[in-house]
Amino acid sequence: MEGETITSKKKMLATLVGCNYAGTRNELRGCINDVLAVRDTLVGRFGFAPADVVVLTDGRGAAVLPTGANIKRALADMIARAEPGDVLFFHYSGHGTLVPPRHGHGKEEEAIVPCDFNLVTDVDFRQLVDRVPPGASFTIVSDSCHSGGLIDQEKEQIGPSILPDSADAPARTARFLPYGALLEHLSGASGMPSSHHAADHLLALFGTDASAKFHGHGGTLSAAAPAPRPDEGILLSGCQTDETSADVPAEDEEEGGGKACGAFSSAVQSVLAAHPAPLSNRELVARARAVLDEQGFEQHPCLYCSDANAEAPFLSQSQENTVGAASQAVSSLPL
Repeated sequence: MEGETITSKKKMLATLVGCNYAGTRNELRGCINDVLAVRDTLVGRFGFAPADVVVLTDGRGAAVLPTGANIKRALADMIARAEPGDVLFFHYSGHGTLVPPRHGHGKEEEAIVPCDFNLVTDVDFRQLVDRVPPGASFTIVSDSCHSGGLIDQEKEQIGPSILPDSADAPARTARFLPYGALLEHLSGASGMPSSHHAADHLLALFGTDASAKFHGHGGTLSAAAPAPRPDEGILLSGCQTDETSADVPAEDEEEGGGKACGAFSSAVQSVLAAHPAPLSNRELVARARAVLDEQGFEQHPCLYCSDANAEAPFLSQSQENTVGAASQAVSSLPL
């Protein structure tokens, strides 16, 4: 029509990863359940198109496994599709780990543990966020141990000083892979002595697919390096850097119990279910902290992002897309 302005609708893209490591000594129970629940929420509440939600799990019969290379490729493909104003989302449920400095200087740094143990590190996430088009947002929810600070150099909004530790908490399986266990696994795969640093094993096993942190060209960002440009990276971590995230076993479903899940993922789901109106990133993390504290968990979710994004609605939800998403049929989701 003459004089009509045509505007394109923003895209909403998601990559969801769940690693249960079934049949290994590192097995978890609730990670795949987490991402399936998140997928339903993205479509049913936030208006994501099912075709724009990529799910990678290590469940039986999975077509594409969540290896380190596949996770980074899926995220890179998602970012390559993005334009200014788009909403990008990554949810990870699985083990996290801390990697010591390779040459004895600096601090331990955060990484997630794909099903093939080819670590995806905070440096990788920093590089991914830096490639997001201006005006697009990239929200990461990591339900893994030591996940605070998983986007290198992102500003802390809610962190270690907000709430005290709980005095008593039930014993839970932690989504944490100790560095020694990581070395043992990598040594067995590479044939190299476990005395070598993880970087040596990962470079030998995965070559160019290993994390940028472990390559000579700009892998580790020094503390003296200039701060990156203002970005739209938003990290909601399941716990602080010095804490673990709980993997909660299934209760007796015949008695009304629930499925196995991540404590943080479950808390986020319960907060969203109780508050259908848009919640800011800060509100969501604060409410999830309160839920976990009431349940006796010794983990404190954190928020890392710019000041503006701390107050922005989680996944850019508005009243308009709340109403629109509610009318979608969740039953259309592919398995």
